[in-house]
Amino acid sequence: MRVLHVITGLGVGGAEQQLRLLLSQLPATCDVVTLTNPGKVADGLTADGVNVTHLGMAGNRDLSALPRLTRLIRQGRYDLVHTHLYRACLYGRAAARIAGVRAVVATEHSLGAATIEGRPLGAGVRALYLASERLGTSTVAVSATIARRLREWGVPARRIHVVPNGIDAPRFRFDPLVRTRARTLLALPQHAYVIGGVGRLVAGKRFDTLVRALPHLPDAHLLLVGGGEQEAALRALAARLGVGGRVCFAGECAYEGAGGGLDLPTLLAAMDVLASPSADEAFGLAVVEGLAAGLPVVYATCPAVDDLPPGQAPGAVRADTAGFTDALRAARDTAAGRLPVPPAVEHYTIAAAAARLTAVYEAALHGTTPVLNQRVPTDPSVTSGVSAR
Repeated sequence: MRVLHVITGLGVGGAEQQLRLLLSQLPATCDVVTLTNPGKVADGLTADGVNVTHLGMAGNRDLSALPRLTRLIRQGRYDLVHTHLYRACLYGRAAARIAGVRAVVATEHSLGAATIEGRPLGAGVRALYLASERLGTSTVAVSATIARRLREWGVPARRIHVVPNGIDAPRFRFDPLVRTRARTLLALPQHAYVIGGVGRLVAGKRFDTLVRALPHLPDAHLLLVGGGEQEAALRALAARLGVGGRVCFAGECAYEGAGGGLDLPTLLAAMDVLASPSADEAFGLAVVEGLAAGLPVVYATCPAVDDLPPGQAPGAVRADTAGFTDALRAARDTAAGRLPVPPAVEHYTIAAAAARLTAVYEAALHGTTPVLNQRVPTDPSVTSGVSAR
């Protein structure tokens, strides 16, 4: 099976790094086209031996990208085209159909309650999305929450298949020696209480909530992993509150490998609690990674946890914005070293995600309904032939 993955960009982000992990597991020959920004994840894919093409799209309305992408799909003789992220779904589905590819799968990574990839969910965005969705064969939702939102938008339930994100859980196993090394490299005190946040530094992630908590937690330090437009504002806020010396900005970090050996598992080892204050998450990958590292987690919203039966993530505590500081204080006061990896993590292995996605591919190619037997959270009202065990 020859598959072309089309994605909006390949900078460091959850969808981008999830694609790289999946390609290491899928039983298919896969190439990748990035419309824009061939960043660190593109470098990682190339190092993995994946053929990555940068389309050089100039902006959302660069219609010249459509015939270029169509030609590339025809030349590649792909059996299936798989699109990721909003812009890539709009252009990729259309190009695949024009090129004569009839098996077209799209993954919806980032459909929030009020935004999609930071765009407000206005009538125009929704109309374009639904028009494009009809050009595809099926749409993959990375959580049951997203599947529900897609149905509410008007996407037929029979076209929606839940394939949750996955992680390589053993890579996050805690090592106290790695913790010591990471704190030394980051200039963090070895015995400080370190609150961690992982994600793009954009307004929607609400990392300012963590900075504002520091004056009330005088013994705590904050480690932020990620880059983005809000970094300067967060630095200014920390200085204004008098906590600038207790905030460490680690910058963008690839899932595997970064300068100085500070990959994501290493940075998680440096933390004592993972905090995710975003109120509008589509999955909550950082929370699952934190749980895999044995960290207690304080979060505002996380479908990856909330869609599971109760008791699957005993180390995760939900808190609203007003109660976030108190929840972080409670996590500090009850800290007892690393926690056992909870059952929730077992639901989200990258091998299971790849197996489920392969079933979706086979069904798209043969016009059948996929039977997805792996034990993961599913929305029972999505009647896609899912058999949950």
